Amino acid sequence: MERRTPKYQVIAADLAARIRDGALPPGSALPPQKELSATYGVTLATLRQALRRLEDDGLLTQQAGRGTFVAEPRAAYRLDSLRGLAEDLRAQGQVVTTEVLDRTLRRPDATVARRLSLAPGRRALRLERLRRLAGRPAVHQVSWVPEPLGAALRDADLTSLYAAVADQGVVVHRAAEVIRPALLDEPAAALLACPVGTPVFVSERVTSGLDGAPLVLDRATILGTVMEIRTERAATGLSMRWTPQD
Repeated sequence: MERRTPKYQVIAADLAARIRDGALPPGSALPPQKELSATYGVTLATLRQALRRLEDDGLLTQQAGRGTFVAEPRAAYRLDSLRGLAEDLRAQGQVVTTEVLDRTLRRPDATVARRLSLAPGRRALRLERLRRLAGRPAVHQVSWVPEPLGAALRDADLTSLYAAVADQGVVVHRAAEVIRPALLDEPAAALLACPVGTPVFVSERVTSGLDGAPLVLDRATILGTVMEIRTERAATGLSMRWTPQD
C-alpha cells in the first residue's frame, strides 16, 4: 500500500514553490492563517505545522501581532572553503556586485604591519571594497597586500582578490580567520546604508602562501541581517574552537 504524503508537507512544498518562483516575493505577507487553512482544506494545527517547517527552512518569518511574511533571502558565509567572498557567494547562486572604493599603496599602521610581518617602512596595497547582494549593500571589506605583490595588483581587476593573486602566479595555501559579533559603527554604517549599532559580523583573515608568508590581511564587516555563518562538521573534517574575547 502506497504511503500518503502528510498534508502539512504538501502545503509546505506548495508554498515553498510559490516563494521560489517569485509568486510570493521577499517581504510579502501571507494571508491570515484561518484563510490559508480554509484554502488548503486543513485544520489550523496542520497549517501551522507547515508554516513551522518553512520557518525552519528560512523561507518564512512569523512576527507577533503582524502575521507571517516571506523572509528576505540570506547568503551563507561558509567556513569550509578557501575562496574569495565573491566566488563563494556566486557559487550559492547569489547576484554579487563589487564597488572598489580605494586602491592605494601606502605605509600601513603598526597593527597591520605586524599582522603582515612587514619590515619598517615597507608599503602595502590598501584595497577597500563594498559588496552588494542583489543590489543591496551587504559587506564592507578593507584588505592589505604587501609589496611587491601589492604593487603588481594595483591596476588589476580586484573584484576577486584571490583570483587576482592567482593571476600573478601566487598560490593561496591557507588562511587563519577570526569571526566575532559586533555593532556597526561609522563610517561603515553610511556605506552599508544601515543605522549605527546594527548587528554585524566582523571577519579578520590572514591568508598565507606556500612559504607561510602572509599574502593578504582582510577585514570584512558583514551585515548580520543579510548573511549567516554556516558550516558542516564531520569527525575527520572541519575543526572549530571557541575562545573568550578579551
